[in-house]
Amino acid sequence: MSFSNPSELIGSLGWLSIVILLILAIFSIVSWGIIVYKLRRFKKITQEEAQFLRSYELNSVDQLSLKADAKTLPLSPSSAVFLGVCERIPSSSSLFHPQMNIETQSEERFPSRPYLEKVANHIIQNQINQQEAYLPFLATTGNLTPFIGLLGTVLGIINAFGEIGVQGSASIAAVAPGVSEALVATAAGLFAAIPAVMAYNYFLSRMRKLAFRVEAFSIEFLNAIEEYEKTLKEKEVEIAR
Repeated sequence: MSFSNPSELIGSLGWLSIVILLILAIFSIVSWGIIVYKLRRFKKITQEEAQFLRSYELNSVDQLSLKADAKTLPLSPSSAVFLGVCERIPSSSSLFHPQMNIETQSEERFPSRPYLEKVANHIIQNQINQQEAYLPFLATTGNLTPFIGLLGTVLGIINAFGEIGVQGSASIAAVAPGVSEALVATAAGLFAAIPAVMAYNYFLSRMRKLAFRVEAFSIEFLNAIEEYEKTLKEKEVEIAR
């Protein structure tokens, strides 16, 4: 018994095999939808991240312009860190108002470096959690669908041997159709699992690289704030003299 096209093969399947193939098809379709969505989203995140870092290099002195640019880049993790830390810095700070005099600046004090680091780490972790959205489904698909396919194969072989018992023949012609039908489930399980596993590992790699870049920006930005605070204190000492 041979099948010249997939429709003939599907038409020869039992109801249990069809149910298993439908389950695997749902996993595969949803996985591919997630893969396409995440690819587009990571592309957008990468573009906005690069745009914000360029803006930071160009407008590191003009903090007001940088803050305005950051608000237009909601997908950039570094811009989220920048804005989150800015909310904890005194509003009268010349970090955002370069023209303010030293007396106005000294009215409010900067939070401690450990506190700002905790704020930055919290924002970074929140960004990572957002980027991990839907990835557990890819991991589940990669781990589960091969076993679902294997279950279909085992049940198909059981049915094939049952047919052999009914027919009373163990020839290749009697065994082959049932075994080939059973192996379709294994192939379908692997077809669903392999892209999901590859995509999951790829997205994890992208997330690690992005997290490393955001952490580097966070350290650089907090260092800039710390240096500014030291300069401010030195000016206060000079004025007091």
